[in-house]
Amino acid sequence: MGFDLEKDAMLSEEENCCSSGSERKSHHSDKVKSNLVTRLNRIEGQIRGIKGLIERDTYCDDVITQISATQSALNSVAKILLEGHLKGCVVDRLQEGDTEVLDEVLVTIHKLMKK
Repeated sequence: MGFDLEKDAMLSEEENCCSSGSERKSHHSDKVKSNLVTRLNRIEGQIRGIKGLIERDTYCDDVITQISATQSALNSVAKILLEGHLKGCVVDRLQEGDTEVLDEVLVTIHKLMKK
């Protein structure tokens, strides 16, 4: 799962998320959705693996290492989504004169940085 895979999953302007009227909804291409779902399925497997490690009384450091890898994988998904959000939704809303989106993005970034 290197940077190239993340780059391949990045959203173009046509594949972004945006709001239509009062409904806020993502609009990702099938390719991006597939990439994100594949990543999330892998993460789901990692979580099940961590649970198994705990159940088998695996050495703590080994479990923590697996938790760290899983957190990193989740961060990669978040980065892909954030980039698409910034390039799509945020740009669109700013062009429409909606500057409140900046506060929303700052809160989101703050949440991501706390982890």
